[in-house]
Amino acid sequence: MKIVIGSDKSGYPLRKELEAHLKEAGYELIVYGPKDAEEAVPFYEVAPLAAKEIQNSNAERGILICGTGMGMSQVANKFKGVRAACVENAYSAKMCRIINDSNILCMGGWMIAPTLGIQMVDEFLAARFTVGVEEWRKAWLENAKKEFGKLEDNIYG
Repeated sequence: MKIVIGSDKSGYPLRKELEAHLKEAGYELIVYGPKDAEEAVPFYEVAPLAAKEIQNSNAERGILICGTGMGMSQVANKFKGVRAACVENAYSAKMCRIINDSNILCMGGWMIAPTLGIQMVDEFLAARFTVGVEEWRKAWLENAKKEFGKLEDNIYG
């Protein structure tokens, strides 16, 4: 699986930990953001680059890290087809995939320790949309995703 990962300066240390983990696990990475801990690259420049990789199907999933994760999430969600979720625990990282089919995981470098970040990424990447939910809920979620797409068409179309 190809993953786009990006950060601003605040998310750089966590991004480097996650990059190492993902490379070791055999994922192919597209990386955006600072080249070192001193370079200041703003979240509003990184998030669009990652969102476009998802839009263009150059990456299947994304991971974005800023100070809180919220700025990256807000910017990434401006792009049609992007479903970025800002989460702070492993359960939410899993459920944003299962329930909402999120394709970008956003997290805060000021709040997430590397061990937790790795757990969150692993849960996010392992989870699949509607897998493990009751049949009635699966149909309901698939319909919700279609309705969400219609809202996007109204906004972007």
